[in-house]
Amino acid sequence: MAIFVDKNTKVAVQGITGRDGSFHAQQMLEYSDTVVAGVTPGRGGQTFADKVPIFDSMAEAVGQTGANTTVIFVPPFGAAGAIYEAADAGVKLIVCITEGVPTVDMVKVMPYLAERGVRLIGPNCPGLIAPGLCKLGIMPASIVAEGNVGLVSRSGTLTYEVVWQLPSAGLGQSACLGIGGDPVIGTTFLDSIKAFAADPQTEALVMIGEIGGDAEERAAEYIQEHVDIPVVAFIAGQTAPPGKRMGHAGAIVSGGSGTAAEKVKALAAAGIPVAERPKDIVPRLQEIWQR
Repeated sequence: MAIFVDKNTKVAVQGITGRDGSFHAQQMLEYSDTVVAGVTPGRGGQTFADKVPIFDSMAEAVGQTGANTTVIFVPPFGAAGAIYEAADAGVKLIVCITEGVPTVDMVKVMPYLAERGVRLIGPNCPGLIAPGLCKLGIMPASIVAEGNVGLVSRSGTLTYEVVWQLPSAGLGQSACLGIGGDPVIGTTFLDSIKAFAADPQTEALVMIGEIGGDAEERAAEYIQEHVDIPVVAFIAGQTAPPGKRMGHAGAIVSGGSGTAAEKVKALAAAGIPVAERPKDIVPRLQEIWQR
């Protein structure tokens, strides 16, 4: 079992004929057989990799293949439209990989999805991989292994680093989720932690946060009150100067708010060990998790 996906997951890839879409759709296909459709306007009737039918619209893709999930690889100016189209077609899980989606677009997208009961992961994220089940997005499948550690992160590259460290230490993952670092995202730390806590396969959790916002503080409060499994955290951006953008649009410290020190303090107050360096995350987990 994994969070947000299962054996009934059927995936359409929006933008499957583009450079990034075609490359990562091929990787997704090689990992599992969950990709059932591609969508590129004007390319309907063609096939991808000699097996995946391409449609002109999400409505056609869902109607003819039963797709219930989509992964979006379209340019920033078209991302919001692709999300609306997927929601209107009846898809219940949308993973938007696209970077640079205007914040004003996302502010409009979120209530639209909420009204329709649609979950969005992203934008500007690496997606989700459930080892042995399916890959939705751009996370490299070669570094994951099936297991019982859940991982949720705002940082893409740090996600890959820790995902690689876990199997190297003999630990596999139940699911690895990159939620994205933009100011407005679909699935938050809190959403992810609630899902992992309810997942019987997940026996421990790694949370990778970064400066900006208060998502980590709110997650720490929830973990302290409701989560029984071991949790280890890391906060990126501890040396970032206030007021400067550091990588992600959401990684901005305003005055004294959203600093790494504040986040580390909140996590520690909730009894959550915080690793000082990325390479310390897995050893800290091993210290507190008796398998």
